Amino acid sequence: MKFNSLKRAFASVMMGAALPSMLFAGSAQAEEILKAVSAFPKPLAFTQSFLGYVDLVNERGKGVVQIQHIGGPEVFPSNQQVAAVERGIVDIHYGPAGYHLGSMPEADAWLGSTITAAEGRKNGGFALMEKAFKDRLGVKLMAHIDSGIKFHIYTISEPQKRADGSADLTGKRLRTSPVYKSFFEALDAIPVSAPVPDIYTGLERNVFDGAGWPIVAIQDLSWDKFLKYRVDPGFLQTDLSIVMSPAKWESLSPEAQKVLQDAAIEYEQKSYDQFQTIIAATDTKVQEDGMTIVRLEGKAADDYLDKAYDAVWNRMKASNSPLYDELKKAYYQR
Repeated sequence: MKFNSLKRAFASVMMGAALPSMLFAGSAQAEEILKAVSAFPKPLAFTQSFLGYVDLVNERGKGVVQIQHIGGPEVFPSNQQVAAVERGIVDIHYGPAGYHLGSMPEADAWLGSTITAAEGRKNGGFALMEKAFKDRLGVKLMAHIDSGIKFHIYTISEPQKRADGSADLTGKRLRTSPVYKSFFEALDAIPVSAPVPDIYTGLERNVFDGAGWPIVAIQDLSWDKFLKYRVDPGFLQTDLSIVMSPAKWESLSPEAQKVLQDAAIEYEQKSYDQFQTIIAATDTKVQEDGMTIVRLEGKAADDYLDKAYDAVWNRMKASNSPLYDELKKAYYQR
């Protein structure tokens, strides 16, 4: 009897000693690890910005939720990453909405936007885009970060100006993406599609006469070795999204969802502010390093921008998107 009592007492002590460890193990298991991929290589300014969001979540989500960036296009081709999220192969994707124009014509709303992402969230535009991402791509839209970065045309040789002050790009082979293909056609240029990793070699071998690209990251990619002229003003703006697997989102605790959502909303404004500084610094640096700005002014500049914005909004209208009118009202204020 005494032996049984001692055995019970020993078991109680051991259980008490083990309890903190068991609780700790349970807590550790509760921390969600989300796998994320990005459309661009890690060194690029855009990917570095996305990693700022990752860091913000990881700082605030200790013990609750963490994001692990597993790589970029070397892991999944950029245009297949959203499909990987939809299928649950990875949890989070960061990249251009415009890569999926064929499936989601509403991506043009961000490209043709004249407001910031934060403004779009406040005026209901973001909610419309949430619906588009869900219905068209089968993913949950978390954020529109890195907004406000305009695109430019860069060329190897100096574009000639016509008598009306417009830039003559007729017949120029310009590397394009689906984003500005229609605009380049409106300028009578020849759009040439090529993935980002192939552009340096294409410029080196004179496959292109120029390229369209945002104002930042030209030097990150060393394209400025070949591209010596930039046409101003900039046109359209970046359409970079963070999306998530709906199934994974639903499986998260309310605490984890709050960390991810709060960080997303905050980072929309933070990334915008950060890139305005980067844009100014980049503009100064490329000119110091020898890039010449071909500046369009007055009516020539207005006509140039009209072609750019008309190309994307007319493209969405032609797709018969049921969200066209509401999206244009929310995002276009030019």
